[in-house]
Amino acid sequence: MRDSEGVIELDFDEVRKGLADGSLLLVDVREPNEYAAGHIPGAVLFPLSMFDPADLPEPAPGQRIVFSCRTGGRTLRAIAAAQAAGMDLRTHYKGSFTDWVARGGEVETGFND
Repeated sequence: MRDSEGVIELDFDEVRKGLADGSLLLVDVREPNEYAAGHIPGAVLFPLSMFDPADLPEPAPGQRIVFSCRTGGRTLRAIAAAQAAGMDLRTHYKGSFTDWVARGGEVETGFND
């Protein structure tokens, strides 16, 4: 689904499917303490407070980057920063972590190795 700004908004089922089939790289732009307290399994931490689009993790072939945060606001700022740097990134998880938890999605704590 696209909003009026050209942002692609994914919902719970689309994110869950993309994580399961490996078609998306979920980039969590919350702060480290938020991520450690609970995050979507498979999400990689890339805090917005230190956000440099040039340092974004490289998706595997066939993957697209999808941004996630707590409720979806910081993801839009990450998209804007990436686009300002000339990157064609425009996909986020609308509702993000709050929606994931509300829908019964699995949650991990701590940091990924």
